[in-house]
Amino acid sequence: MRFLLYNVRYCSGHGGKYHLPWSGYLRRTDKHLDRITAFIQTIAPDIAGLLEVDAGSYRSRRRNQAAMIAKTLGHYHVYCSKYPDRSLARRLPIMDKQVNAFLCRDPIHARRFHFFKKGVKRLVIELELKNLVVFLVHLSLGFRTRHDQLNDLYALVQSNKKPCIVAGDFNAFRGDREITLFMAATGLVSACVTPRPSFPSWKPRRQLDFILHNSAIRITNFFMPNVTFSDHLPLVCDFEIQGASAQNENAKHHAHV
Repeated sequence: MRFLLYNVRYCSGHGGKYHLPWSGYLRRTDKHLDRITAFIQTIAPDIAGLLEVDAGSYRSRRRNQAAMIAKTLGHYHVYCSKYPDRSLARRLPIMDKQVNAFLCRDPIHARRFHFFKKGVKRLVIELELKNLVVFLVHLSLGFRTRHDQLNDLYALVQSNKKPCIVAGDFNAFRGDREITLFMAATGLVSACVTPRPSFPSWKPRRQLDFILHNSAIRITNFFMPNVTFSDHLPLVCDFEIQGASAQNENAKHHAHV
C-alpha cells in the first residue's frame, strides 16, 4: 500500500519566498488546488492524510477541497474541523472551514474524531480499515501544549490493537528529538530512517512532518517529492502489513480446496 502525508496549506500556495505565516491565506485557491490534485494523482496513494484543507470557504468558492480531490481520484473521504465544537475558531469565518482529511481507495470501516484536551488545533482523525488504523494529527505550535497533546495521543495509540500508522505535522521545531520519548513509549518508529527536513518546501530546514508506524508495518520505500505547491514537502511511503501476504496465500489455498 502507499500512504501520502501532505500539509497542503489550504491550497493557497507556499506563502512567498520569505514565508510570512499568513501570506496568501485569503487568496482564491483554484490554481493551486488543480496543481495539488494533479500531483496527488501522479503519486497514486491508497491512503492520503491531508492537513490544512478548506472545506468550503469563499477561498475555495464554497467547495470542499477534500471532496473535490477525492472525486478526481475516485476515493472515499472523511474530514473534520481542526477546532472543537464550542471553540472561538469554529465561530469565525474561514477558520470554521479549516479541516484535516483522509482520502482512501478502499472502503472505510470506521472513522472517529478525537480532540486533545489542550491547544487551539486539537483534532485527531482515526481512520480504521480492515487490517489497519491510521491516526492523523496536527500538533500545537506551543512546546508545552504540544507535549500535553502527545500524552493524549499516547493513550489513543495504546488502546489500538491493529497495525497502526500515526502521521501528521508534529510542529516539532527541535526535530525528531522532540518525539523520542513518545516513540519509545508507544513502540512506534519513523518511516524516514534518516531524518530529513520537510519545511519550508523550497529550502527545507526543519523536520516537522512524520510518518510513524508500529512493528506490524514494514516500510518498503520512503521518499519526499520535491514540489513547492505548499510550504511543506509531502511525505510518501510504501508499506506492507506483516503477515498479510501469508494470510492472503492461506485464503487462496482454502478457496481452491
